Amino acid sequence: QLQLVESGGGMVHTGGSLTLSCAASGRSLNDLAIGWFRQAPGQAAREGVACSSGSAGTGVYYLHSVQDRFTISRDEAKNTIYLQMSRLNVEDTAVYYCAVDRPNQNVQAMCLFRVADYWGQGTQVTVSS
Repeated sequence: QLQLVESGGGMVHTGGSLTLSCAASGRSLNDLAIGWFRQAPGQAAREGVACSSGSAGTGVYYLHSVQDRFTISRDEAKNTIYLQMSRLNVEDTAVYYCAVDRPNQNVQAMCLFRVADYWGQGTQVTVSS
């Protein structure tokens, strides 16, 4: 059973940076599609922030509002997923979740339709003005 544990959340000022980590255990992430999602205060649903295909593909999808500010990556040796966030603004305040899905998942569909087999428990990111 794959388990995901996020860390790295916290409070930053507008314009600041944070890097979120998601450590996986139970199996290797190497060939799986990975993604980061967030749920803002008062929002009923999570939105896909960034999704990346497994080792068989090269697709990456970013939510329009985070393009050029956020970067999704993985470290195969550490079996960990990262989300590097820069130039943060108050609209980025949310609970952030990492997620993992099957290797051949379409990454745009994964992010848009919030499709994933495994989810982490979430980490809070708060951006203050």
